[in-house]
Amino acid sequence: MKFTIKHEIKHRMRIHAEGRPMTYAQADTLLYVLRNERQVTFVKVYERTGDAVIEYVGERSDMIALLRGFQYDRAEVPTGVIENSGRELNAAYQEKLMGKVVLRYAVKWLLPHPVRACMITLKSLKYIKQGLMTLLKHRIEVPVLDATAIGVSVLRNDMDTASSIMFLLGIGELLEEWTHKKSVDDLARSMSLNVQKVWIKQDNNEVLISAKDVREGDQVMVHMGNVIPFDGNVVAGDAMVNQASLTGESVPVRRTKEATVYAGTVVEEGELTIQVKKAGGTSRFEKIVAMIEESEKLKSGLESRAEHLADRLVPYSLGGTILTYLLTGNVTRALSILMVDFSCALKLAMPISVLSAIREASLHDVMVKGGKYLEAIADADTIVFDKTGTLTKAKPTVVDVVSFNGDDPDELLRIAACLEEHFPHSMAKAVVSAAKKKHLLHEEMHTKVEYIVAHGISTMIGEKHAVIGSAHFVFEDEKCTIPAAKQETFDHLPAHYSHLYLALDHELAAVICIEDPLREEAGAVVNSLRKAGFSKIVMMTGDSERTAAAVAKKVGVDEYYSEVLPEDKASFVEKEKALGRKVVMIGDGINDSPALSAADAGIAISDGAEIAREIADITVGADDLYQIVTLKALSDALMKRIHRNYRVIVGFNTMLILLGVGSVIQPTTSALLHNSSTLVIGLQSMQNLLD
Repeated sequence: MKFTIKHEIKHRMRIHAEGRPMTYAQADTLLYVLRNERQVTFVKVYERTGDAVIEYVGERSDMIALLRGFQYDRAEVPTGVIENSGRELNAAYQEKLMGKVVLRYAVKWLLPHPVRACMITLKSLKYIKQGLMTLLKHRIEVPVLDATAIGVSVLRNDMDTASSIMFLLGIGELLEEWTHKKSVDDLARSMSLNVQKVWIKQDNNEVLISAKDVREGDQVMVHMGNVIPFDGNVVAGDAMVNQASLTGESVPVRRTKEATVYAGTVVEEGELTIQVKKAGGTSRFEKIVAMIEESEKLKSGLESRAEHLADRLVPYSLGGTILTYLLTGNVTRALSILMVDFSCALKLAMPISVLSAIREASLHDVMVKGGKYLEAIADADTIVFDKTGTLTKAKPTVVDVVSFNGDDPDELLRIAACLEEHFPHSMAKAVVSAAKKKHLLHEEMHTKVEYIVAHGISTMIGEKHAVIGSAHFVFEDEKCTIPAAKQETFDHLPAHYSHLYLALDHELAAVICIEDPLREEAGAVVNSLRKAGFSKIVMMTGDSERTAAAVAKKVGVDEYYSEVLPEDKASFVEKEKALGRKVVMIGDGINDSPALSAADAGIAISDGAEIAREIADITVGADDLYQIVTLKALSDALMKRIHRNYRVIVGFNTMLILLGVGSVIQPTTSALLHNSSTLVIGLQSMQNLLD
């Protein structure tokens, strides 16, 4: 690929792609490749001009080498990135907007008045029809007001006023449609699947392969706690599937042989073998878009109240118009009220504010599934943290394997990795990662694996019964014992590590010591959240009292609870809500899912368990807990913007009505100022809330 450098300063260059005009797909491909290069800190691609602006760190020669080696057809871009990028959508709406403006002034300046009057009259019929249809449904809402204002202007032969009202209404509708569609698409992309690897069945064995290598007809195995990666039919297994992300159902549904399952739903209990209907581009994206557009999830309470208030104000505007005419006999004064209504601005500004806030959150690596969750964050006074993978780093590491049965520690680690690789928990990932670093091959050696949430794993390896998990699970539930000669070793295990216990035939075989360091920013984030308005900050963990107390003291939470089960976390959230508190829950594992679902707003860590991400209302990146502070600031700023919009809309439009009734300004001026202010408020509502 040949590029020309058009402009350059240190660590920043503007390049131009030579050859044919750049397509939307090519622009998105170039953007994806450059954005995923470590040395690139910022990139923007302009498909119309074929240019790209790149900011980078490191050597200029490395950047040049990267560009020289780039080829559109060789670039590997995940399925869905180009198809759902939104670039073509933005270009289409920009052209529509420019087309409306150009057409408006071309008609006004080039056509004679009689022809223009006929066009305006014909165009007004659309709005008058909408108003009449609304009346026939026994409703007095915004279309009635618009139809009356346009109809009266046409009857008075005030074509300029009628034309201005219709033009501004059209621009407002286009801006709202554009912002809504873009925000919904952004949200749907954030909720779309990002499955990299899947287990498929080959010759009665499970084989881990790349998701992009799966073909129609392949049999994919989905274990408990994992997301279903493709639409398909169940050919084996029995499971409870959470379909909330697609259907909104809060209760999992049972799926057995011959049942249909959909990409993006999650196996809560059991496991399934699924025959893939369609690989690659499933209908998941379209389903999510449809769900979001039909669902009330996007609407915050303030947004819904704004819509209801807008409709309730319409009869008063019509009544005020009639009353003013009856009292004064002055049509101009009466029209001054008719030309101004509160509903347009309320109905335009509030949804745009919410959707723009959701879009802005995604820029900070925070994915929000609906406006009401931003409102919940703003109102919340209690926040509950899970410990492992949330307050601690998302990537715990194995530091030692202590053998209790005389076997080689590496062999015991290999067995542990074979059991743990099927399950989405940070501790399990640590074991699998440690085995991988040591190049320990852990092909399937066990029969069907049973996973007990928040406890551990049970299976058979040949003739041996194998379990791995917490001390409570291994020693109390499974009644495993410690070899008599190893009791002293067990008593002196390092206390500052988390421990994972592996037992074979009911006797302890190994203890895997895992380091789970606290996030550096955890204490500062807790302090920032307290300053931001959270009066009660709680930590809950399944770890021992000793470990929990040490972490709680370091991060500075108000309360902590140790050795808790998933139902304990959910019960705590419900209890706090019953006391009138607004509760936010943050977690990353399967065991956090009930509490995430019970909270007013559930926040999942992005690289945690898939079921946690699906059930949660909000997902934050795993790299930095400060994103939660950013989310709180964004939510507070959104509520302030909505309240400010209320005040501005009511105040400004009331002033216009009073000036019109007092004959200070003409109806045409009232209409122009009203519609212009509506557009200004709408455009301001699209701006970022945070610096």
